[in-house]
Amino acid sequence: MNIFNFPDTWIEPLGKGFCQDFLDEIDSKFSKLNTGNANIFPPINSVFRALELVHFKEAKILILGQDPYHGLGQANGLSFSVNKKIAIPPSLKNIFLELKNDLNIPISSHGDLTFWAKQKILLLNSILTVEQGRPNSHQEFGWEQLTNKIISQLSLRGNMIFVLWGNIAQKKFHLIDKRENTILCAPHPSPLSAYRGFFGCNHFSEINKILKENGSREINWELD
Repeated sequence: MNIFNFPDTWIEPLGKGFCQDFLDEIDSKFSKLNTGNANIFPPINSVFRALELVHFKEAKILILGQDPYHGLGQANGLSFSVNKKIAIPPSLKNIFLELKNDLNIPISSHGDLTFWAKQKILLLNSILTVEQGRPNSHQEFGWEQLTNKIISQLSLRGNMIFVLWGNIAQKKFHLIDKRENTILCAPHPSPLSAYRGFFGCNHFSEINKILKENGSREINWELD
C-alpha cells in the first residue's frame, strides 16, 4: 500500500478507506523527514512488526507501550522489546524482575519479546516511530489516530486482555469496553515508578488465570 508494507490482515478490521487515507498521509510526512536526513527508529520495515506477528482475529492480549526506544539499534517494532545482543533497557529489566517474582521465571539474558508476540500478544506502542536521541519526538505525528483505532476495534471484537502500565497507557481506558474485555492497570515499569505498584501487580499470573478460565492456552512467559 505504501513504504511501510502495512499488513493485509489488519486492513479489513480497521477499514480499507481509513487505512489508505492514513497511510498516504504518514507516507507523505516521512518523505519530508527523509529529505532532512532524520534517523528514525525502528527501521521502516519494522514499524508495523507488532501487527505482522499477530492477526487481528487471533490477538489475545495487548501490552501497550508509549513510543519506541530512541537509542541506536534498540527499537524492533514491539513495545518494550529490543533485539538480541542489545543491552536490556531499565523498564524491561523491571518487567523481567516482576515476572520472576510473580511466576519464578528466570530473568532472560536478552530482551527480544518476539516469542511473546508469537503467542498472540500484541506488543503495540501508541506512537510507532521516534527520531534518534529524541524521545516522544513523533508525539504529534498522527500515529495515535491509527493505534487508537486498533485499540477500539479490538475492544469491539471482545474477549481481549488489555494491559495498561503507566498514566499514558491508562489514558486509553475510555477506548475499551470493560464489559466485553479485561483491563489490567499498574504503574509503569520504569525505575521512576516501578516501586509504586508495578512490582507486585502479578499481571503475568493474572493473565494466565484469565486465559485458563476462558479455555485458552496460557502464555509461556519464559523466553527462548
